Amino acid sequence: MVTFEHKVKDPHGMHARPAGLLAREAQKYASEIKVTKGEKSADMKGVFSLMSLTVKSGDIITVTISGSDEKTAAENLSSYIRDNI
Repeated sequence: MVTFEHKVKDPHGMHARPAGLLAREAQKYASEIKVTKGEKSADMKGVFSLMSLTVKSGDIITVTISGSDEKTAAENLSSYIRDNI
């Protein structure tokens, strides 16, 4: 299992467009990928699941990845999130 945190810098938070792009990126991996904000958790591969977290600018999200390609997924997704969300 690999876990990392990210402070959301997008001034609009994680609205529909970035959530959709992030879900599409996560779907490339076989591993289970969860995003947690506070006490809420969501499947990163689902757009509506991500949007249900109501992530705003400045919020800290925790990403947990477990599965056969977790290390590759963590490297690529942490880079993607850092650059886009």
